[in-house]
Amino acid sequence: MSSRCSEVRILIVGSGGREHALAYRCVVEGHHVIVAPGSDGIAADARCVAVQTSEHERLVELARAERVDLVVIGPEQPLVDGLADRLRAAGVLTLGPSAAAARLEGSKADAKAFMARHGIPTAASQTVYSLADGLAALAVFSAPPVIKASGLAAGKGVTVPESFAEAEAALRDCLEGHVFGEAGATVVLEERLDGEEVSLLVLTDGTRALTFEPAQDHKRLLDGDLGPNTGGMGAYAPAPLLDSIRRERALVDIVEPTLAGLRAEGRPFVGVLFVGLMIDAGGAARVIEYNCRLGDPEAQPILYGARGEVVPQLLAASRGVLVPGHLAGRAAATVVMASSGYPRASGAAAPITGLDAAAAAEDVKIFHAGTRLRDGQWWATGGRVLGVCARGARLEEALARAYSACDQISFTGSQARRDIGVRARG
Repeated sequence: MSSRCSEVRILIVGSGGREHALAYRCVVEGHHVIVAPGSDGIAADARCVAVQTSEHERLVELARAERVDLVVIGPEQPLVDGLADRLRAAGVLTLGPSAAAARLEGSKADAKAFMARHGIPTAASQTVYSLADGLAALAVFSAPPVIKASGLAAGKGVTVPESFAEAEAALRDCLEGHVFGEAGATVVLEERLDGEEVSLLVLTDGTRALTFEPAQDHKRLLDGDLGPNTGGMGAYAPAPLLDSIRRERALVDIVEPTLAGLRAEGRPFVGVLFVGLMIDAGGAARVIEYNCRLGDPEAQPILYGARGEVVPQLLAASRGVLVPGHLAGRAAATVVMASSGYPRASGAAAPITGLDAAAAAEDVKIFHAGTRLRDGQWWATGGRVLGVCARGARLEEALARAYSACDQISFTGSQARRDIGVRARG
C-alpha cells in the first residue's frame, strides 16, 4: 500500500452518512476537506459549502475556486446524471464513473443485459415495460420472483414477495400506481436466489482493483429481516461469509469480467464499484446488483475500520495508477437510528438527546444523515437519522460499543434494529 501522502485538497459531493464517513476519514488522514452541500453534522468535521449535488456548473466552479486536488462524488444520482463527465471535461481530477458506466446502477435493466452479454453469473430475469407484459412474465416463473424498479429509487425499489399475489401487487405499484415514478416505468422480474447476501466494494481505475473489507448490510426494517425494504438499517465489516478465498474467486469470476466488459464497451469504470452478491450453500457467488459508488451504510464501518491510508488509494485510482490489492480493516459496525414512519414516510422533526455522551465513547463515531442543528439543539429531521458506528478487535466488541452508544441517544419515534451482525455472530 502507498505510504502517507502530503496534504490533499478534497471536495466531497453529497450530504448523507456516506459522505460524512468519507469526510471524517479524509480529515483523520490529515487532508483539507470541503463538502458540498454537506450538513450540520458533517460541518462538525469539515467545511461545508451550500452547493447542491444537482448544480453541476457550480460544483465545477467550486472545485476550481478552491483549487482542489480531487473531487469524490458520493451519491448515485449525480453520477448517473454525468457530474463526473462534466468535472473531467473541466480538467478536474475526479473519482466517480462516467454517466455511461454508472448506468450499471441507474438502470437495472441495463445491468442485467450487460451481465448476459459478458457471461457474468446472475439470476435469470425478464424486463418489462407494461403491466400486461409484467403479468405475462410473472406466469413464466415457478416461484414468486423479486420485483425491481429498474431506475434509482433510493434503495427502496425492490420487493421480495412471498406469494404471486404480492408479486403482482408490486408490479401494479410500479407500472400502474407509479409509486417510484420514472424509476419504476421499467421493471425487472428476477429469479429469487437462495443463500446469503454480501457486499463487495472495489476501488478501481478501470483496469486494476483494490478490494475493501467485504460488508453485510441489513435491508429490512425490523429484527429477523422482517418488514419493508429500506436503504439499510445497519452494516458490519468484515463479513466472514466472503473470506479471502471467496473474495479472490469473486474478483476473477465477476469483478474482472465486469471491468473488462465495460472497457470493451467504451465505458471504463473509475471509482468504487459495489457488487451485491448472493452466496449459495456451495459457496458460489452470483450478482444481485451493481452500485456505482460506496454503499451506505456499508461505507461507514468500512472506512471507520480501515487500517491503511485511504486517500492515496483514491488518488491513485483517479489517476489510473492504482496498485491492486486489499485494504484490510478492524471489525466495525454501524447501527442506523431511523425516524418514525421510515421508510414509507418521515415523522415530525424531533429533538435528539444524548449525542455528546454517546460520541465521547472510545472507538465510537456518529455519522449524521437526517439531522439539523438549531440554537445548539440537534433535531432528527427524518429518514435514516444517524449511523452509530463503532470498531473493535472483534465484531462482538464493535457491536457492544455501537449499541451502548445507541442506548444513550433518544428522539421521539426512533427505530433501530437490535440484531445487526447476527449472521456473523451465529
